[in-house]
Amino acid sequence: MGKRKSRAKPPPRKRMDKLDTVFSCPFCNHGSSVECRIDMKNLIGEATCRICQESFSTTVTALTEPIDIYSEWIDECERVNNLEEDDGA
Repeated sequence: MGKRKSRAKPPPRKRMDKLDTVFSCPFCNHGSSVECRIDMKNLIGEATCRICQESFSTTVTALTEPIDIYSEWIDECERVNNLEEDDGA
């Protein structure tokens, strides 16, 4: 006589860790001084430094996270610095 087949348990779901919402400023290098806010009503994301008052704003979508806004700010800073180096050389 054969055994009955046992039901396989589904694998446990992995818990997603929360992403940061506070970052270090690319201008004054203070840690945890940049806060990112997302205004879904107006579709605007803003990153602002509490120390040096530098800010960056961009358009957002429903999938945008604070890390995305900060990453765009860093990319924009690098792009501007590369343009200045190319013009100066």
